[in-house]
Amino acid sequence: MKLPPPFKLRMAEFLGPELEKFIDSLSSESPVSIRVNKNKYPFDIAYKPIPWTTTGYYLPERPSFTADPLLHGGAYYVQEASSMFVEQAVRQVFSERSGFNVLDLCAAPGGKSTHLAALFDEDSLIVSNEVIKSRVTILSENIQKWGTGNVVVTNNDPKDFKDIKGFFDCIVVDAPCSGEGMFRKNESAIDEWSEDNVQLCAQRQRRILADIWSSLKPGGVLIYSTCTYSPNENEENLAWLCENYEAENLTIKLDDNWRIKESTHSGFTGYRFYPHETQGEGFFLAIVRKKGELGKEFKYPKKKGKSLFVPMDAKAIAPFSGLLLMPEKWKYFLKNDMVSLFPAIKSKEVEYLIDALNVIYAGVEVGQLTKKEFRPEHALALFGELNKNYFSVIEVNKETALKFLRKDDQVFEKAIEGWSLLTYNGIGLGWVKKVGNRFNNYYPKEWRIRLSLDKMI
Repeated sequence: MKLPPPFKLRMAEFLGPELEKFIDSLSSESPVSIRVNKNKYPFDIAYKPIPWTTTGYYLPERPSFTADPLLHGGAYYVQEASSMFVEQAVRQVFSERSGFNVLDLCAAPGGKSTHLAALFDEDSLIVSNEVIKSRVTILSENIQKWGTGNVVVTNNDPKDFKDIKGFFDCIVVDAPCSGEGMFRKNESAIDEWSEDNVQLCAQRQRRILADIWSSLKPGGVLIYSTCTYSPNENEENLAWLCENYEAENLTIKLDDNWRIKESTHSGFTGYRFYPHETQGEGFFLAIVRKKGELGKEFKYPKKKGKSLFVPMDAKAIAPFSGLLLMPEKWKYFLKNDMVSLFPAIKSKEVEYLIDALNVIYAGVEVGQLTKKEFRPEHALALFGELNKNYFSVIEVNKETALKFLRKDDQVFEKAIEGWSLLTYNGIGLGWVKKVGNRFNNYYPKEWRIRLSLDKMI
């Protein structure tokens, strides 16, 4: 692998005699890893665990994930192992993880957001933001598949958060970077690398940190990560933040067996993953705390206008009795004819965010109330709190599940008239509706598998 000479020179300063091992590792095969959804995954895990996370596993080889209905049902997420180290930052910094407001600022395609949704309790709120509009669609899809219901997906620039002062207890910034840690997985990143680009990335990252800082509560924590080795983009940026804003560096404990390198540069401590040491890609993570006292309540401004979401009263939600496993934890809202669920304890926060930001998706879209019937939304089939016994359930084998996910025409012999929930190994995949002798497949057409069936069976 031909690496840029300035990059090699800098890595030699960091690694010394380990440089050749590092360079050799870039020609090795990238490990394959997944993180399971503990609320959905029904099986014993026989794979090698990733040591710095409780739900991550290495696979012996890369399977055809597209051909696995469990992936489409949100039973697990395919995620790079090093990036799961965010879990240690969260677990070691927050002894309690209940009732928080958490922002994942650069969220697409959704790995860290779904991880945060699993790490913080269900009465916390996760705001999953992506600035690039074209990437928000896949982010929203993955959030719906994960199925926790306590996530708001937004499409905003970091500067849009300046006015949401002191709202978040925790902010995760997986900053756009020069991508040095991905040279093994993406050789085109080598061609795009330059010292000028490293400096441009570092400047952009500082703008992002400055824009987002006011939205972090006093006493709140910012977790910063990149997939690059450059100290300009890593430790120097965080040292700059601590010097110019009221912030302090936090450290966490490492297990020697993880072979993660604690690095102190410019007086700032962070954590580095090198592929010749750890089973994962290149990665950097560091933590800062905003100085000040916790406990101040967020002051909600007056609403800009009438809310689009109207709370539903007891009479309106009576037909949904039995729909949820724990109905007391959720609050129903109506927007035109669409019924949505927000976490009851965070419904005020969700309503505020809908008014303050460009919200793409919030909570769980339950379904449409038409004059003729209630039409369930796909997100409801994926929701972890859905009481599956509320609907007729059709459990299917893998071939039938894949045909459904391709939106192929099928006949379900045991189906009753009307709506049925299709499940695979007990995990909801979507809806079919029997109308006379016809079966309508309601899997979202934009999500459907395009790979031919003979390549998946």
